[in-house]
Amino acid sequence: MIDEILSFNQSFVAQKGYEKYLTSKYPDKKLAVLSCMDTRLTELLPAALGLKNGDAKIIKNAGGLVISAFDSAMRSLIVAIYELGVQEIMVVAHSHCGACHMSYSHFHHEMIARGVTDETLDTIRKCGIDLNHWLEGFHDTEESVRKTVGTIRTHPLVPKDIIVRGFIIDSETGALQEIA
Repeated sequence: MIDEILSFNQSFVAQKGYEKYLTSKYPDKKLAVLSCMDTRLTELLPAALGLKNGDAKIIKNAGGLVISAFDSAMRSLIVAIYELGVQEIMVVAHSHCGACHMSYSHFHHEMIARGVTDETLDTIRKCGIDLNHWLEGFHDTEESVRKTVGTIRTHPLVPKDIIVRGFIIDSETGALQEIA
C-alpha cells in the first residue's frame, strides 16, 4: 500500500495537485479542533464544520482525548495557542467511537498474540507507565468530552481568554450536539 501511495504522490506533485491546498501555517479562523482519528471523520468532520484547508488546526488521536495535562494532545493545543494564534478550541468526540469501552485488558491479549512479551510489559510498568490508564478509553462519551474540556480550561498554561467548548458529532450525519 505504501508503494502505491508513493507512486500516487509523484504524480500529484508533478501535476501540481498541491496548488489548491496552499495556505500558511496559521489557522485563518484561529481555531483548533481536537477530535478522534476515526476514519469516518476524515472528510466528514471538516465538511460538517464548514472548514477548508487552512481554517483550523485539527488534532486527532484515539478518542479525541486529553488523557493527562501533559500529553501530546495538550502539547499540540499549547503550541497552537502560543505559536499559531489559536483563540478557540473545539473538542469533538463522535457517536459509536471505538475508544468507548476500550481497555488495557483487551490490548494486553492482542499484544501477547502479536509477540509482545509480558516481560516487555513489566519493563514498561517499571519505567512508571500505567498501561491501564494509558490505554483506557472511556465509557460515557458526554462525560469524556466534559472531562477533556475541563482539563483544557483549567490547564495552568492555557490563558483564561481561550474559548473551549465540547461537542459530539454524529459519525453518519455530521450533526453536532453541544455538551454543556
